[in-house]
Amino acid sequence: MSKLKILITGSNGLLGQKLVYGLRNNEQVELVATARGENRVFEKTGYAYESMDLTDAEKVKSVLEKHRPDCIIHTAAMTNVDACELDPAACELQNVTAVKNLLAGCKSFAPHFIDISTDFVFNGEAGPYSEEDEVDPLSVYARSKVEAEKLVMNSGLKWAILRTMIIYGVTDDVQRSNVIIWTKNSIEQGKEITVITDQFRGPTLAEDLADACIQAALRKAEGIFHVSGREVMPIIDISLMVAEFFGLDKSFIKPITTSSLNQPAKRPLKTGFIISKAERELGYKPHSLKEGIAIIEEQMRTRGRM
Repeated sequence: MSKLKILITGSNGLLGQKLVYGLRNNEQVELVATARGENRVFEKTGYAYESMDLTDAEKVKSVLEKHRPDCIIHTAAMTNVDACELDPAACELQNVTAVKNLLAGCKSFAPHFIDISTDFVFNGEAGPYSEEDEVDPLSVYARSKVEAEKLVMNSGLKWAILRTMIIYGVTDDVQRSNVIIWTKNSIEQGKEITVITDQFRGPTLAEDLADACIQAALRKAEGIFHVSGREVMPIIDISLMVAEFFGLDKSFIKPITTSSLNQPAKRPLKTGFIISKAERELGYKPHSLKEGIAIIEEQMRTRGRM
């Protein structure tokens, strides 16, 4: 039986690295990992690596034509919401033009295209959301992701869109932080942190999201899927749970409201997802936040980072 050739974009990122580790030894899969610059995943065997700048249409076309994957899992994006608001041109280039380049580069072989999107496509007034709910983006970042979704839906390819939110986990190169690691490190260093009380999210373990992507690829799933943790909570509760888990002083966590922050980009206040479709069609079984923090603790311990 021929292997399913899967190409990942953004393989140096948190989700991308988890996908590499989840697929590199899968006997059903031939894996091609791509990212901008050099490969920062520690394990270099079991897959091919290509440096690919998604904003360079010719480079994208040459890499895709060389490998002609059966499936593309597109994880790369500009995700700093305020940076997108302050530099809309960069956001457009990395979140929209990149998708146009990928779709143009695979016209001749029509792969299954899996796109990673966000809860920020919603306005946050009626969460938790199902896949059928109407999008209403509030920021430059959110609008770019809605535009990317539309490009994928209208591409003529078989497609799946996996929307997710507030991903946490540990990368090989420790270049990226997230709410779990930031909370832990800040309190351990004696730094006070201000954490939002009025934004509600469903924190998502990177391994869980990677597994959903892998299942979408293997099952050739089509349509929109909401993929996140089951628990929807205020962001401050995530930090408080981290402090409790690691036995840290919760008094370093100071509450703040969204309006007090005066951030450049507007955020949806309450999102959260109804994940029953992903559970049913992808076999999705997310860890609880407490279980996820324990997984991170174990990973950090085994890599000598605690």
